[in-house]
Amino acid sequence: MLGYYVDLAVRSLKRSPGLTVLMILAIAFGVAASMTSYSVFRAVSGDPIPWKSSRLYVPQIDIWGPKGRQDGSNNNDPPDAMDYTDAINLMRAHRAKYQSALYRISPSIVPPDASKHPINVGGHAVYSEFFPMLDVPFKYGSGWSAADDAERAAVVVLNGEINQKLFAGANSVGKTVNIDGKDYRVVGVLNNWTPKPVFYDVVNTGGFTTGHEDVFVPFERAIDVGMPNDGNTNCAEIPQGSGFVGLQQSTCVWIAYMAELDDKAAATAYKDYLDGYFLDQKRAGRFSWPLNNRLRDLHDWLDSEHVVPSDTKISLVVALGLLVVCLVNTAGLLLAKFLRRSSEIGVRRALGAPRLAIYTQFLTEAGIVGLTGGVLGLLLTWVGVESVGWVLPKEIATLAHLDLGLLLLTLLVAVIATMLAGLYPTFRASRVQPALQLKSN
Repeated sequence: MLGYYVDLAVRSLKRSPGLTVLMILAIAFGVAASMTSYSVFRAVSGDPIPWKSSRLYVPQIDIWGPKGRQDGSNNNDPPDAMDYTDAINLMRAHRAKYQSALYRISPSIVPPDASKHPINVGGHAVYSEFFPMLDVPFKYGSGWSAADDAERAAVVVLNGEINQKLFAGANSVGKTVNIDGKDYRVVGVLNNWTPKPVFYDVVNTGGFTTGHEDVFVPFERAIDVGMPNDGNTNCAEIPQGSGFVGLQQSTCVWIAYMAELDDKAAATAYKDYLDGYFLDQKRAGRFSWPLNNRLRDLHDWLDSEHVVPSDTKISLVVALGLLVVCLVNTAGLLLAKFLRRSSEIGVRRALGAPRLAIYTQFLTEAGIVGLTGGVLGLLLTWVGVESVGWVLPKEIATLAHLDLGLLLLTLLVAVIATMLAGLYPTFRASRVQPALQLKSN
């Protein structure tokens, strides 16, 4: 029976090709615009580590007080990074299961092949617990140990891409690389780990960056050899000392921090410790303002840092609005097309066709329009995804991609949306009175 209704629908659509093309184009453009915007929004708003995000926390200590909020802002949040003193104190207290202070570095590497020029790389100085805390995937080897942290060992973890450049992708564990003129022993190679957003260092990346994470070195080692901070540095007052040492002695914030806490009880205990630490510092004369700390889980942290760009939210809303307009226009065209066939409907009803048969016939016709519009929408969606770089920053545009899930969703949205648009026209068509139509004819 379905084949019969499909045949009737195809014949009807062929009888008015201009109207059919208009409906297909409306659906195709509406669906393509919404799916293109959704592909970008999906890429930037996804959970970067869904199996663990509820256990990852970012502590914030209000080391500046009111003077740090003299920019006229009503935001009462403490700084979103830490100074060196507090980061080291929290690491030494070690009140979390795993924790790591980290800052961004950009050293240069001299390749083993003497004929090649030094390579400028990016990365982070971290503690050994960084790797198990974030479930970082290794291709070869592993991270360094807590003993390496304590001994400020000259060890390094390479990401897959830089390992490909230096060692042609081979297992380089145990080999030596020259970083800023000093030899480092490779202890692990990552499996091209590039999480998006860069949730562990939103402070320096905003969540998205075109930079590469090539190397990870021990935090204390990087401090000892004077490997400078290549990330953001914010200061409430001018540092008294100069250079990298002066930065460490200042109240400027430049160090990101993350901790893993297994449950709400552990989080509550850690927050109590954080508040106690602040009050101890206040009693020592370091602070003179009220307690104003924060302990946010990863979801709240990304939200507070506005990692999802407002442009992508606005474009998604606008695209969905365009889809609604296209559906309204399609509904109008379907209504005009169906009511023009009132006499045909009257004859069918007079011969005993139930309203359900009329519903099925015209909803099948709407479904065919939606399916055809969806197929065309797939092509337009691909064009849109490939073109988002014209209107969005490169680091965000490169995240949008067309996969099987988006393909199926595009077709599903096109068909369902068109069926919904066809509900009212179909209802009106099914209410045609056979007697009136036969009498008028």
